[in-house]
Amino acid sequence: MANSPNCDLKSLSPLQLFERVTEQGEKVRALKAGKAPKDEIDAAVRMLLSLKLSYKTTTGQDYQAGLPPKDLVLINNGTTKEEDEDLVDPWNVQTSNAKGVDYDKLIVRFGSSKIDTDLINRIERATGQKPHHFLRRGIFFSHRDMDQVLDAYENKKPFYLYTGRGPSSQAMHVGHLIPFLFTKWLQEVFDVPLVIQLTDDEKYLWKDMTIEKAYEYARENAKDIIACGFDVNKTFIFSDLDYLGTSAGFYKNIVKVQKHVTFNQVKGIFGFTDSDCIGKISFPAIQAAPSFSSSFPQIFNGKENIQCLIPCAIDQDPYFRMTRDVAPRIGQPKPALLHSVFFPALQGAQTKMSASDPNSSIFLTDTPKQIKTKINKHAFSGGRDTIEEHRKYGGNCDVDVSFMYLTFFLEDDDRLEQLKQAYTSGELLTGELKKVLIETMQPLVAAHQERRKQVTDEIVKQFMTPRKLAFEF
Repeated sequence: MANSPNCDLKSLSPLQLFERVTEQGEKVRALKAGKAPKDEIDAAVRMLLSLKLSYKTTTGQDYQAGLPPKDLVLINNGTTKEEDEDLVDPWNVQTSNAKGVDYDKLIVRFGSSKIDTDLINRIERATGQKPHHFLRRGIFFSHRDMDQVLDAYENKKPFYLYTGRGPSSQAMHVGHLIPFLFTKWLQEVFDVPLVIQLTDDEKYLWKDMTIEKAYEYARENAKDIIACGFDVNKTFIFSDLDYLGTSAGFYKNIVKVQKHVTFNQVKGIFGFTDSDCIGKISFPAIQAAPSFSSSFPQIFNGKENIQCLIPCAIDQDPYFRMTRDVAPRIGQPKPALLHSVFFPALQGAQTKMSASDPNSSIFLTDTPKQIKTKINKHAFSGGRDTIEEHRKYGGNCDVDVSFMYLTFFLEDDDRLEQLKQAYTSGELLTGELKKVLIETMQPLVAAHQERRKQVTDEIVKQFMTPRKLAFEF
């Protein structure tokens, strides 16, 4: 692998190059230790120097052992100034661009495929249903192997859905609903089983909270997820802290993944350091395991060959790049993925929202008054400084958070286009656009709160009990 021609190196990401350099360095050390012939050692050293040069050309920095590039994407024609970088990993999303992350460049860097019109049309033909507005508007914008899932579906072969939630707080915000709303639609139009992982173990390892608090948040978040309208006969929700102790199949898959991923690889993918606890280092295998049907023998009757489709935000992709790399080596099918864009904070699209900042988003516990106040006070505007300037030059929908939120939650395509035209032309003022968002979000959140009130502890127990679902395998 390390001796592949240099022309192949241009297609590698910074992290893949980092791993190549690391592997080649280990090879050189092994050859020297084994007193290999001089010409063989010299050839390996030349390859190592070539790889290091490619790494520096790609990243703008010298290779340093144990210091991976932390999966950064370089924008603006490769400039390496810190303020010009998009940082995207499972815990951080940062960009200096008011429009948000450059998703086209993220697709290139992550090596995924763009969800184009042809794929959307194929989903419509396969399901006989109008594509979800998240697909139509590019909110789910990238995929891995969705064409394979459709091939299987058209040939009457089964697949299943897997998504999840890291329960870091008792109250979820509206951005957390995005993968669940879309997953619910996918489950309904394809009629397939769904597993939902609550990574309470992850939150205990990463956050300053007790293990009891992490588990409590998981059960509270489960109520919000159930309130999205999932069918208990087709959906299994599980807490890692609960399920790992009861499923031999789940634990066996975790161990298989752990055996096939090195410490060097996990450092390179996730940026772990020597001071991180060993729980963090081993956790990615736990998030990988639900990608394999044998982790749920009660649902799939022990079958190991059923493909998994994972709808998630693209910051979770590093976990599943790792999983897809490991899957063939442990005799499992690679999971397919559908990636969504990030839901912007009220203050702007430069960062993800924080559950610890109540003003960064609209929470599912907010009152109508709180929703109105937050939008009016905190929603970043793409309008002009004065009414006169706005009427003359119009607003910028690309950076206006109220318009971004309407893209997610206003289902009427014609109405959304009317608002865009009116705001861009200056006919519609910022305050008027915010009023439309307030009138959209208040009933949406209130309706969710009403459904959540109906979710009893007994209903949560039904969803979280390992059991056979309404499918035959």
